[in-house]
Amino acid sequence: MHDDQGPDGLTSGMDACHARACAAHRDLLRLIARADRTEHWRGAGARDMAHWLWMRYGVSDWKARRWIVAAHALESLPRLSEALDSGELGIDKVVELCRFATPETEADLLRWAARVSAGAIRRRGDVEARRSPSETRDVEQSRYLRWWSLDEGRRLGIEAELPAAQGDQVVRAIEECANRLPEMPGEEGAEGIDARRADALVTLACARTGIDPGAENAMLVVHVPATVLESGEGSGNVESGGVIHAETARRLGCSGRIQVVVEDQAGNPLRLGRASRDPSLAMRRLLRHRDGGCVFPGCGSRAFAHPHHIVWWSKGGRTDLENLVLVCTFHHRLVHEHGWSITRSRHGHVSWFRPDGSGYRAGPAPPEKRPA
Repeated sequence: MHDDQGPDGLTSGMDACHARACAAHRDLLRLIARADRTEHWRGAGARDMAHWLWMRYGVSDWKARRWIVAAHALESLPRLSEALDSGELGIDKVVELCRFATPETEADLLRWAARVSAGAIRRRGDVEARRSPSETRDVEQSRYLRWWSLDEGRRLGIEAELPAAQGDQVVRAIEECANRLPEMPGEEGAEGIDARRADALVTLACARTGIDPGAENAMLVVHVPATVLESGEGSGNVESGGVIHAETARRLGCSGRIQVVVEDQAGNPLRLGRASRDPSLAMRRLLRHRDGGCVFPGCGSRAFAHPHHIVWWSKGGRTDLENLVLVCTFHHRLVHEHGWSITRSRHGHVSWFRPDGSGYRAGPAPPEKRPA
């Protein structure tokens, strides 16, 4: 056994696992190509194959679309297909190579790819893509900006992918703004540049909307007793759903707009019953706070999410929080035009059902139990 294998054969064990993972990825890509051709995603609450993949397996939209391209490309690239199947090349390298490899070039590319990093292959793919009008259109169409809560709502994560020209404009604007911002104690010099870039992003966004970067003009929705603003104990939620400390709430309360929400034990803050079909603005805020985004399993989209009556208004449904859920435009159509239905338990669990009444299950099937 070589020294780099370690006394327990760790390296050889990991190599074997890597080879199995690569072979499994090749099998998955074969199935993806087949599923895409047969439009397997239809009837499963998805817009297209990429949408189905990222909802079912939790991958990003960008990765799902790259997998689909690679799945089809590998059908005419036998050398790359074998390299992935054997573990000679990993999934990341193969997916990037599939962007520009041809049957005539794959042998040379395979030898080159074994010597370079996946990042180098991706950079070459980006260069090749600039020469292709179809790739340019794909870059434009795959742009996105997403955000989500972290650390139990105390932080906000942001992820974006933009065409290079637009991305360069964003980067330059942030850098120029960050250079003008004062340095906070403990964040001086190069060590604090990331923090100043974050502050610059907030400053630019607020300047565009006319909101003070200190957030004094933001609506604060506090889901705790009103005494939190006096005692400094507890926490609250800003309109986007993030958790803030009581001291932050008190600072915002100096000049901001505060909405204190009193909820019953079941967590139902407001009820309109049959008095109105449309939820009030306050109810919409609370619905966004509760659901976060579209409640279709695996979706979570916040863009174009609408309140939907679980028991339809036209069938006697009430405009109460327990009878409302957020659904995006696409999944809203599933209910109204395509016969899907929704239920929500008293504990808040939302279930979706296909037109034939069968329940929709999110994610891959649970693994089979190994025999004892």
